[in-house]
Amino acid sequence: MNTNNLLLELFVEELPPKALKKLGEAFAATIADSLRTQGLALADAAVMPFASPRRLAVHVAGVADQAADKPVSHKLMPVSVGLDANGQATPALLKRLAALGLDESAAQNLKRAGDGKSEALFFDSVAKGATLAEGLQKALDEALSKLPIPKVMGYQLHKNCEQPGWSTVNFVRPVHGLVALHGTEVVPVSALGLTAGRTTQGHRFEAAISPVNLKDADSYAAQMENEGAVIASFEARRADIARQLHDAAAKIGSGVKPVDDDALLDEVTALVERPNVLTGCFDIEFLDVPQECLILTMKANQKYFPLLDLTGKLTNQFLIVSNISPADPSAVIGGNERVVRPRLADAKFFFDQDRKKTLDSRVAKLGNVVYHNKLGTQLERVQRVRKLAGEIARQLNSDAEKAERAAWLAKADLLTDMVGEFPELQGVMGQYYALHDGEAPEVAHAIEAHYHPRFAGDALPQNNIGAATALADKLETLVGIYGIGQVPTGDKDPFGLRRHALGILRILIEKQLPLDLVSLLQLSKSQFPGEVVAESVVVDVQGFMLERLRNYLRDKNFEAGEIEAVVSQNPTRIDLVIPRLEAVRAFSRLPEAAALAAANKRIQNILKKTDAPSGNADLALMQETAERDLLEIVNQLAPQVTALIQNEDYTGALTQLASARQAVDSFFDSVMVMVDEPLMRNNRLALLKSLGDLMNQVADISKLAS
Repeated sequence: MNTNNLLLELFVEELPPKALKKLGEAFAATIADSLRTQGLALADAAVMPFASPRRLAVHVAGVADQAADKPVSHKLMPVSVGLDANGQATPALLKRLAALGLDESAAQNLKRAGDGKSEALFFDSVAKGATLAEGLQKALDEALSKLPIPKVMGYQLHKNCEQPGWSTVNFVRPVHGLVALHGTEVVPVSALGLTAGRTTQGHRFEAAISPVNLKDADSYAAQMENEGAVIASFEARRADIARQLHDAAAKIGSGVKPVDDDALLDEVTALVERPNVLTGCFDIEFLDVPQECLILTMKANQKYFPLLDLTGKLTNQFLIVSNISPADPSAVIGGNERVVRPRLADAKFFFDQDRKKTLDSRVAKLGNVVYHNKLGTQLERVQRVRKLAGEIARQLNSDAEKAERAAWLAKADLLTDMVGEFPELQGVMGQYYALHDGEAPEVAHAIEAHYHPRFAGDALPQNNIGAATALADKLETLVGIYGIGQVPTGDKDPFGLRRHALGILRILIEKQLPLDLVSLLQLSKSQFPGEVVAESVVVDVQGFMLERLRNYLRDKNFEAGEIEAVVSQNPTRIDLVIPRLEAVRAFSRLPEAAALAAANKRIQNILKKTDAPSGNADLALMQETAERDLLEIVNQLAPQVTALIQNEDYTGALTQLASARQAVDSFFDSVMVMVDEPLMRNNRLALLKSLGDLMNQVADISKLAS
């Protein structure tokens, strides 16, 4: 068995940049996993993926030229079927052996072994290990079939004598080369009409040698960089671009830095094979346009990195990641500056035109925009959101008039030219236009903030007017869309209801807003006329949101038992969930916690099996000292725990309950609850119900029991 390093490369036309990183990782992972499964590579074999605009490749260390032989045990059939009364092979067994290429004599060498309740016949053999050519061909076919290709294209192979006419193959882009090297030797595999060799192509314009004749698997990265002018590793190329961006910004001035955008960095990395960062600039007059517009057009349309100063304000310079490195870069810089100018001019034109009409004058036209055929127009939606925002603001003792004004204007920028060109700027442009129109700053800020949080980790509205507007917008969407049956399924959530639900939860929790979730849902439902939304929508959406709450709390590193202790009680004051969880966590660390949790679980199990009587336990009906002691401590703790809970001191309330452990243990050790005498039994059940109610005011601590 000969072991050596393996290199496999597909040379293709320009791959889709937004998919390149995933394509490279998937190609490398599938090749390596298949080789490991076939016994050609070790489980811990080092794997290096390569991905550039024109190639997918992988280097796998320590690959054998042939896998080791493997013992194989074939289960044939039950003994009762394969052997007759004299122990001779039956026709059924002989037929099975023949199918395996064995004659009658093989029946004498079969193994008998238990197989469940019966005994079966097994034939032991040795399977020849796959050769590298066989194994790599299988791995390559599997990798090509499993690639996460965003869109497949068909193209035709050239004519040849073995394949008359034109043959169509399907792949993400046309493939023009295949390399497979095991050490210095070419592995004879084929794919997409190509046969493997050792030759590939370098940079389109700057390769020192073309084609590049690879010496061996280990020289790939170095030869591609030195001879082909290609940094083949996606991660190495990305790191090089990041370094060049930093260095170029530092040369311009202290504190100047490029915008931080990982997605843009990934996309640019997928567009170049030999990055060269250059600095361009644009006319300073364009800085009168909101910088969000300029930054977006430079990033989205030109893939430039805008430069910000120390205060985060946009400068009139930007960084270009070029794929060529001419001795005189002025032509490249000048070309990019000429290209970006009309883009910025368009943004300035849109901004100037939009400000000729106020946001308020645009609102009526939202009546011509359908929101949903069952939920009416955007204008009808705005009217619902306005009422909701005002009521929520009143509950927060905030300015309801300003919240209603923000909600009324919040969607008007959807009809502006700027947002029509750049939908990502909705809300942002609304804020600028509102300030231009003379609206109150709180109203303008709320227009932008009502979309927040837009994604995980995004900022929340800064003040209660913004929070009220954001909550109203998300609640109206959630109740309306959910209420007409458009429920998220699996990974499909076209209306972003999971995102809206999480946004509501984050605002309530992280801004500590004292609002009742069920009341908010009922208020939202009341904005829809007649039977538009389902009657059960409040209950349904509450359950949906509590599931999102569980996920949110798991991400906050709370344990499953702690989460269930609180969430299983269907809390409606979401702002109090974290304090309750922290109290549960503190309680669970007390030495009395495990015993009280187990006792609570026992109480619930008893009460589930019978109808607990109403009213309090009667001391006169108690015969056992343990039950009288338990009643005494329940009566003693009840006002103390209630007062602590009213003051939202949940940790103190649960800590007080710990003092009941001895009385609880004594009760269960010496008192029979389900006695025959009904008055005594009901009295003890009433005592347990009082104890359970007392223990579960903060959380259902039975969920902490193992």
